[in-house]
Amino acid sequence: MELTVRDVGRMGYGEALELQLRLVEERREETIGDTLILVEHPPVITMGRKATDADILVPVAQLEASGVEIHRITRGGEATYHGPGQIVGYAIINLYNHQRKLRQFVERMEEVFIRLLAEHYGIEAGRDDEHRGVWVGDEKITAIGIAVTRAITMHGFAFNFAPDLSHFDWIIPCGIRDRGVTSLERELGREPDMERVKAEVVESFCEVYGYELVSGPDTLTGSSSGSR
Repeated sequence: MELTVRDVGRMGYGEALELQLRLVEERREETIGDTLILVEHPPVITMGRKATDADILVPVAQLEASGVEIHRITRGGEATYHGPGQIVGYAIINLYNHQRKLRQFVERMEEVFIRLLAEHYGIEAGRDDEHRGVWVGDEKITAIGIAVTRAITMHGFAFNFAPDLSHFDWIIPCGIRDRGVTSLERELGREPDMERVKAEVVESFCEVYGYELVSGPDTLTGSSSGSR
């Protein structure tokens, strides 16, 4: 199987969502192959299908005055924060390429980061029996939420590379009140190189899912293919 990766850099959430929806249709029509979008968002709170207004802990007017957007979206789960210093990946993938097994698909996405953290940084991370995502102890380092429409996945993961962790105090992250959040920067005690980490994410993603990379992380939004 082949995977195209599009690194679109810093992009507003609404624009990235429109890109996802367009690529979902293109994937359904088979005018593109399986695609992973990498993006970094300005501060935004996304509300999954299970989210309630109580998941936001500060006045919405205060957030909006600070330029923080709020979006209600179709992925599973509750409230999630995205912002600078976070590597967000949107997987536009035909689930039929993965035996139509959504649970296995999500578990593999968790495995991407469990393997990456262990192999490249010596950090022991794992799953939680009750809550999706990747955890270092009792603190989440990668949030995962997937939506599927007519066999095509969208949304994906949010990996805490080096975000401002205090921004997670704005919400009850993923509806979990008794756990914390962490980042690669916090675990290492230093800020690693973001471009290197992106390359490691792509490498681990391809390894876990069994993809051959046909377009690299430097691919621009308007480009759909390219050799590497």
